[in-house]
Amino acid sequence: MSSTTATHATPDTLTGTVKGPGERPHEYLFITADNRRARIGEFVYYTAHDGDDPRRILGNITGRRLVRNLPDAFLADPETPPSIVSSLIGLDGDSCELYEITVETIGYFSERLGNFVNPRIPPQPGDAVFLASSETLANVLSSRRVSETGAAHVGSLLTRDAGEVPVVMSIKEVVSTHLAILASTGSGKSYTAGVIVEELMMPHNRASVLIVDPHGEYDTLRSIEDDARFRAPDGYQPEVKIFTHDRVKVRFSSLTEADVKYLLPEGTSDKMLHFLSQAFRQLTAGQRGARELWGYHDLRDAVKEQKYEGGERNEASNASSIEGLLWRLDSRFDKPGSIFSDSEHIPLSEMFRPGRCTVLQLSDIEQNEQQVVVATLLRRVNKARVATVRGEADPHSDNHLAYPVFTLLEEAHRFAPAGQTVVSTNILKQILSEGRKFGVGIGLITQRPGKLDQDVLSQCMTQVIMRIVNPIDQDTVAKSVEGAGRQMLAELPALTKGQAVISGVGVNTPVMCRIRERITRHGGETFDAPGEWARWHDEGERRRRAEDNAVLAAPEPTKKIEKLRGIQI
Repeated sequence: MSSTTATHATPDTLTGTVKGPGERPHEYLFITADNRRARIGEFVYYTAHDGDDPRRILGNITGRRLVRNLPDAFLADPETPPSIVSSLIGLDGDSCELYEITVETIGYFSERLGNFVNPRIPPQPGDAVFLASSETLANVLSSRRVSETGAAHVGSLLTRDAGEVPVVMSIKEVVSTHLAILASTGSGKSYTAGVIVEELMMPHNRASVLIVDPHGEYDTLRSIEDDARFRAPDGYQPEVKIFTHDRVKVRFSSLTEADVKYLLPEGTSDKMLHFLSQAFRQLTAGQRGARELWGYHDLRDAVKEQKYEGGERNEASNASSIEGLLWRLDSRFDKPGSIFSDSEHIPLSEMFRPGRCTVLQLSDIEQNEQQVVVATLLRRVNKARVATVRGEADPHSDNHLAYPVFTLLEEAHRFAPAGQTVVSTNILKQILSEGRKFGVGIGLITQRPGKLDQDVLSQCMTQVIMRIVNPIDQDTVAKSVEGAGRQMLAELPALTKGQAVISGVGVNTPVMCRIRERITRHGGETFDAPGEWARWHDEGERRRRAEDNAVLAAPEPTKKIEKLRGIQI
């Protein structure tokens, strides 16, 4: 990716004439014979006077309708071009086609405000309509410029040639008011997320980023460390840290009572949950003296202390309930390879640092444990940022986080599912509503917007929406995303891989974007099953399998000799 993107200094082009108002107050219609350039998603303008000042009132084409065409008889013979038939009777075939174009008014761009202002001055019938030049659009569609501090160059305007009009999102707005990337499977949502992470790691941003990766798709970002395009003359070189599932640890004392209850199997009785609550209160509310660090076995002991057989206290025995609770706790928390630890967890300073991208791979962790991992992590991050901003955090403690952070959640519908209560939903809602004040940014990535909690989705104020075919998901996006017009959202099924509608506060106005090529390799590519099957029958593969089988079938001494020779068995 080059650090700058050239735009063509082409003049604004006269393309049509205003017909009159559209169906809605902020729409107007114009007539044109220019079929190729008057496309949905394209930008046009008319000139109006706001006081003594002439203003170019920009608008976005949202609809088109053919209002005059050649007679059907001219089109009946596919071997005879209609233009030849029309020329024989003295008609210009191109001028016979007229289109009625619907435009949604955006307004004029104010250099002082850095945004659009709609003066509510409608065009008059007969006013000229111009196709905005690429140079004009490059200056007004995005609030940032390529390679500028706080800029994320994600692609170019879809209705123009690739690279002609760069689309640049504001990182400040994306991080402070949150991001949603929505797309059907295979439309390029993870690819697009990779592009955004690349921009965040560039020398002009040097962001602190964490990616929650349930599928192991983002380890290819490691190549950022060795790529000269991410380095700066002052010595800046980004880091990419990968935490595989075996390195993910959650300190037990950071779990809430709700977390532990959530992880217990179905069938845990209310009586058992009561004893669990009593044990939590003993550990955290002072009966033993509240301790910051305590482990699973401390909780287990606090549960066990409540056991009595009855008789002396003239009460029935609670032994069976206590034993049942202990068995359920042991089956979840007292097992080899557990992610829950009495003392270990990943320090926030290891996960977050400006110029560092951390990938948390959760692919081999159960889904309900993934939800607890995310809930615990987000609570820690939010608590640290709140304490740091308020000056309450010890600079040497894990509760001190001296810079804003941004967390990307893949498969976001797992962590805030619609119509369900999971432990990660509430903390997500809290951060999405309050994180702006404390510098905690969230990015949600999902292929099923309809399965994502709507309160969570509606609080993401920048949206990258790619091809969506499912009607439920389309309806969800239309209801939850306020920035993009319904006509533009109607284009979602027609988008192809790598194309997106970008709307919200990260850009000055909704745009249809062609996502740029990634610098790093995409880790979520679909397997070529036929190619893999064919490779299995390849001569070299067959020979290798035969050699492996021969070694495995050999007597034990032979195996040891072959192993010493360096042959893998």
